[in-house]
Amino acid sequence: MTIQREWVTPITVGAFLLSAVTGVLMFFHSDVGLNKVAHEWLSWALLVGVILHVFANFSSFKRHLVTHRGQLLIGLFTLVLLLSFIGPPGKGEPPFMPPIKALSAAPLTTLAQVAQLSPEQLRERLAKVGLQPSSNQQSLSDLVGPDMHKQVHILNTLFSEK
Repeated sequence: MTIQREWVTPITVGAFLLSAVTGVLMFFHSDVGLNKVAHEWLSWALLVGVILHVFANFSSFKRHLVTHRGQLLIGLFTLVLLLSFIGPPGKGEPPFMPPIKALSAAPLTTLAQVAQLSPEQLRERLAKVGLQPSSNQQSLSDLVGPDMHKQVHILNTLFSEK
């Protein structure tokens, strides 16, 4: 199978344009509508386009792997990628975690007030997700345990239903 540059290059350029623009918008917190979804999901088109572009231009690509400049630049970006998996010092958790922990540790009566619900309404919503508190003094973390994913899911459910 021959990879046709007439298709691969425009796909790569178009996908890069989409990914770059939506990424810049997200960086400056100016994304609207489906920008974030488009960036996350359509970046797969960029990945496929780049892979096909490398195959279509493999001899040129190999030349970059043998030059010092090519090796240095590819090595530098590989190092940055590896370092991106390490969190900044002193930042063990995302900045949104303290409020979530506080909401999860609060008594259900307090959580109901924050969610602008009566304690009865809160208990009804908790029942819908299979939780049966025995007291309004229990907390969400008492009910679901330390699993933050479960806590966030339940909080989202409590705050999004109207």
